[in-house]
Amino acid sequence: MCKQNVNYQKPKIMKKAILLAILFISAIGFSQEKETTFERDGDLVKATYYFDNGDVKVQGFFKDKKLTGTWTSFDKQGKKTQIAQYKAGKKVGKWFVWNKESLKEISYDNNTLVSVNDWKYESSLAFNK
Repeated sequence: MCKQNVNYQKPKIMKKAILLAILFISAIGFSQEKETTFERDGDLVKATYYFDNGDVKVQGFFKDKKLTGTWTSFDKQGKKTQIAQYKAGKKVGKWFVWNKESLKEISYDNNTLVSVNDWKYESSLAFNK
């Protein structure tokens, strides 16, 4: 019987190459995540929050560390899902919330709910050409 010398270095090199490839892909994935950004704009601070893929999730303003002005939320496809109004951290004015079935119009006054209107999407549209 003849004894053969088996070279086990190729599998070790392959394992290292696969491990390096996985680490490289992971590093690319993590580098695409964006952290929340804060930008000074006069006496306001503009805040932008991101999804893991880097797209904008929520954007709005702070004044004296309280929510103020318009805050806009987006889904992962970039469509608006909500427009909200704040003044000194309190809900005010008209808010709009979109979903697949409807648009909700919500009115607030000094953090108190005033009214809610639910606008249903029509299944068919008529066009005048």
